[in-house]
Amino acid sequence: MAEPIKNRYDFVVLFDVENGNPNGDPDAGNMPRIDPETGYGLVTDVCLKRKIRNYVETAKEGQPGYEIYIKDQVPLNRSDARAYSYLGIDEKSIKEAKKKDDQLDIKIRDFMCQNFYDIRTFGAVMTTFVKAALGCGQVRGPVQLGFARSVEPIVPQEVTITRIAITTEKDAEKKGTEMGRKYIVPYGLYRVEGYVSANLARKSTGFSNEDLQLLWQAITNMFEDDRSAARGKMAVRELIVFQHDCPMGCAPAHKLFDAVTVTRVGEDTAAPARSYRDYRVDIDETAIPHGVTCTRMI
Repeated sequence: MAEPIKNRYDFVVLFDVENGNPNGDPDAGNMPRIDPETGYGLVTDVCLKRKIRNYVETAKEGQPGYEIYIKDQVPLNRSDARAYSYLGIDEKSIKEAKKKDDQLDIKIRDFMCQNFYDIRTFGAVMTTFVKAALGCGQVRGPVQLGFARSVEPIVPQEVTITRIAITTEKDAEKKGTEMGRKYIVPYGLYRVEGYVSANLARKSTGFSNEDLQLLWQAITNMFEDDRSAARGKMAVRELIVFQHDCPMGCAPAHKLFDAVTVTRVGEDTAAPARSYRDYRVDIDETAIPHGVTCTRMI
């Protein structure tokens, strides 16, 4: 297995949406998530992690060590059972097995981390092991994301749509079309910030430099193989990475994030933005301390 990363990283991602819904809220009729106090758009960390998982699953399909733990229509206990099988343990006698082997928790955790990329990256809550009172049931991952927030307030629009295909014979006798609705954001630029901990990689999951490069690749391409009419046109516009020259880091993450500013440009900055060209992204190099390297990957 490759060595864990030895440097801390902090990063900023800018992505935009055009005529689409980047993250619907099921509690609000699937309209785009929004902060009701400010009008800024939101995209959850769970939504972004799903897209990263989907990219890795597609790019590394079938390759050992790159399976995905949180995936559609696959019960988690089915994946958990593989750890028991690998170690030759009967799930019903797990308490007795733990008494015989005080390293059992670590062995199970290591097996899951080595085989599942998303556990190695984001960590996981593995309910099967939690119920068995094993210490490996909760794994803290070295990579964490916050919520994405739009750079400016958004104004979601409700669009009425029609279809000529009728659902049932009975309905076809009464009407020729059916009506529906969908929500879109005409344009929105979103910003999300993330963290990569070298210490958690070393102590817990073994997240390596190869895994890190795959993470950058997945973030850059997370919308490219995940298109849908509902989400419209989405693209990652910037990936800005701060690399520290030590595991603990050389500066607080928030100070590095403050060095990245997004500004409206153009003749009429009061008009709603409708393109990425309506913004300028600047990095204040003087705010980056010694020991931190800033790289604009895209």
